[in-house]
Amino acid sequence: MRTDYDVILVGAGLANGLIALRLRQSQPQLRLLMLERESAPAGNHTWSFHRDDLSDDQFRWIAPYISHQWPGYQVRFPALHRTFTGGYCTITSEAFARHLTDALGDNLWTHCSVQRVTPESVTLTDNRTLHAAAVIDGRGLQATPHLQRGYQAFVGQEWQLTAPHGLTQPILMDATVNQQQGYRFVYTLPLTPERLLIEDTHYINTPSLAPRAARENIQAYAQQQGWQLDRLLREEHGSLPITLSGDHRLFWQEQRGQPCSGLRAGLFHATTGYSLPSAVSLADHIAHMQPLSAAALAQHTAQFAAAQWRSQRFFRQLNRMLFLAGKPEQRWQVMQRFYRLDAGLISRFYAGQLRLSDKARILCGKPPVPVGEALRALFMTSSPRKT
Repeated sequence: MRTDYDVILVGAGLANGLIALRLRQSQPQLRLLMLERESAPAGNHTWSFHRDDLSDDQFRWIAPYISHQWPGYQVRFPALHRTFTGGYCTITSEAFARHLTDALGDNLWTHCSVQRVTPESVTLTDNRTLHAAAVIDGRGLQATPHLQRGYQAFVGQEWQLTAPHGLTQPILMDATVNQQQGYRFVYTLPLTPERLLIEDTHYINTPSLAPRAARENIQAYAQQQGWQLDRLLREEHGSLPITLSGDHRLFWQEQRGQPCSGLRAGLFHATTGYSLPSAVSLADHIAHMQPLSAAALAQHTAQFAAAQWRSQRFFRQLNRMLFLAGKPEQRWQVMQRFYRLDAGLISRFYAGQLRLSDKARILCGKPPVPVGEALRALFMTSSPRKT
């Protein structure tokens, strides 16, 4: 069979980008091609993670791509202000795009629209067909009837201030704000002494968030904090899936043997929506596969995703309590209770590595929502609604 490339990566987002960079490190002889429909790779995003989400070896190879690091973070709730130690890191899409461009050169094609993807070929909209030993589809989560989801929807703005803001570490959640249509908090990253990323974030039942209202929320929050906004540098929008339940077997059957990555493969933390740790792990696994055939990659990614789905069962149960028990504007009480727990437990929660004792500790005591509704949500086994 004719092959133009060893691996074609469709979509130049985080997951495919990390796979490409890791393959360049581990198997530099491979003929790689990355296709992106937009004018530049990596989009307009900010990807964050906790240092403890990754192993030492994983952190070592991803470290050159990190844009900002802090030694801890804060959370704020009506009855709780708490500071946690432990590294928190961010990768900006602008910096990530530079790394991809440097690593791939002419093998990164932008403004490249795709008509059809198969495990071993890609047909472009100009009717050219490219062939490879394996094609990895990383174009984001598809609409599916096999997952029931809530959403973490947000609008983020990066601002240059007229004076130093005074923050030395991120505020991951400030839920002291008006809750509006669901669990709402403001997420703030201090990028420089006079530059902030401020995100208005909502855990809601639909993926849409009114941009105008979110911008007004950001302006009001900055004013409350005493920050003098000077110049808007950029704005990003996002809607991360938060999984409540589903049938992973049927979800994966929709791929029809197609190797895929990132959200397309359902690889994200069920409760936080963070996808970077899973993307790093998948890139590590793929980087050491030889040979890289479509059949082997499809089997491997399916097994990898299935294992993560099984490991996140408890997180989906918690999500159902958050979304289905009690009133939407009272969801913050669930999170406030959670952030009173042991710091080590919270770290393992973010890393998706809860112990049995951690799960028992999270569930013990009276939940901050009606008990009957909490139990019904926790043990819900009905089929998911279409989203």
